Amino acid sequence: MNNQRLLRLPQVEDLTALKRAHIYALARRGLFPKPIKIGARASAWTETDVRAWIAARVEAAQDTPA
Repeated sequence: MNNQRLLRLPQVEDLTALKRAHIYALARRGLFPKPIKIGARASAWTETDVRAWIAARVEAAQDTPA
């Protein structure tokens, strides 16, 4: 069984330093992981997906000449 931890929006905001509207805008454009519906009015993201997105952003920044 895969032990994925689910993160709610406040946790995703803390990890990424992004706000709600920007997270959802990026997800709509395919530039951020899409949330998973976990209830009628609740969504979450897998911690693995969010941390992979962060790592990709860090790697892209390091590959860009200053």
